[in-house]
Amino acid sequence: MYCEGDRELIDPRAVIDPAAELDEGVKVGPFSVIGAGVQIGKGTRVGPHAVIRGQTRIGENNRIFQFASVGEDPQDKKYAGEPTLLEIGDHNVIREFVTINRGTAQDRGVTRIGSHNLLMAYTHLAHDCLLGDHVIMANAASLGGHVTIQDHAILGGFTIVHQFCRIGAHSFCGMGSAIGKDVPPYTMVSGQPAKPHGINSEGLRRREFSAQTILQIKRAYKQLYMSGQRLEEAVEVIRGMLQETPELQILVDFVSEPGRGILR
Repeated sequence: MYCEGDRELIDPRAVIDPAAELDEGVKVGPFSVIGAGVQIGKGTRVGPHAVIRGQTRIGENNRIFQFASVGEDPQDKKYAGEPTLLEIGDHNVIREFVTINRGTAQDRGVTRIGSHNLLMAYTHLAHDCLLGDHVIMANAASLGGHVTIQDHAILGGFTIVHQFCRIGAHSFCGMGSAIGKDVPPYTMVSGQPAKPHGINSEGLRRREFSAQTILQIKRAYKQLYMSGQRLEEAVEVIRGMLQETPELQILVDFVSEPGRGILR
């Protein structure tokens, strides 16, 4: 259902299920298909030939370009039609031919995308992925199932991420990276398989991290990767730096949590 006064925003050639809920100001282009159970927040624009289906909840002021497929069934052979979700926040840009699948009952049952993200053309988000805020996925970057991408991470074009991996906040994955383990916050990686290559200094400067904070993050990186210490020993040294540089807390938390093991 949608507001009577907004009919001029819905192209008459679009196919919208009566059980879909479109808030005021939602614009839908020709030949787009919006299925039952879809909820779209005010100000969101859906281009032509997009398909949005399933239990998909989309926030406000998003831009979904032509030929995107949003909220389709997960590409998982165990999926048997269970009701699962896709949740998308506000102010995201979803470009041409992006594919985003709903969650699965075998995991949390939801694929979740935060706000202010840019998903460039042909990117793929598999079932049960979690994206934070201000994430950039360049053209054709792809996530396997159950992947977590934290805030401000950037994935270069054609980057592929193995299922269950975590990509830390403020990290940068170079073009064509093949990522099979966790990428710690602030870290730059590239290659096939991907390997660490220092910290994302330029990204941190653009986000107005102070020169002193960047220096401390670089020291923590060296402790983690160049000291020759066991991981637990390196983490304890970094813990001692937290009082002076609280920005390192996310690094300590990330490395201390169980996962696929960090790239080292």
